[in-house]
Amino acid sequence: MVSTNQVGNEASTTLMHPRPGEDVVLPPTDLGPLVHLARFLEAHTEPAMLRGPDGENIPLPPEVYTVLRQVVEVMRQGKAALIAPQGLLLTTQEAADFLGISRPTLVRLLEEGAIPFEKPNRHRRIRLEHLVDFQHRRSTDRRAVLDQLTEQASELGLYEETEATYAKALREARRSLARKKIAD
Repeated sequence: MVSTNQVGNEASTTLMHPRPGEDVVLPPTDLGPLVHLARFLEAHTEPAMLRGPDGENIPLPPEVYTVLRQVVEVMRQGKAALIAPQGLLLTTQEAADFLGISRPTLVRLLEEGAIPFEKPNRHRRIRLEHLVDFQHRRSTDRRAVLDQLTEQASELGLYEETEATYAKALREARRSLARKKIAD
């Protein structure tokens, strides 16, 4: 569902207005052959050859081979695949949906400068590559915070506790909460 629309003087692409014949590629109902293909691609890291109907072989460029592997993996998981050009311009609602956040949250991020945007007319447009960069930064930041918390927990000896100790602490916390509810 990718199409080209005219925004101002620049051609842009949006996810919500497909051109005739364009679709998101859905995985097959029988995932068996796809699982077999995924295993084959995992076992062979070197780019493959593409054989045409006339028997002509053409080597796949490494970038195309990487995309093929990614598409097969996504479809093997039962998910739909969509390849979009990097110049893709999204509306604020499409961008929010892409990130899995609300539109007001996205607008706040735009206004804070966390994600660059364009305003060719009255409406904001966000480039797909900026959203992907934001996702990567957010993931990296979260991972750093989790690493820091893990390090602190390790320094405090929290990983040395046994399951029984955690179960006992949980029981005590529940009893304390129940007593508090009864007292109220």
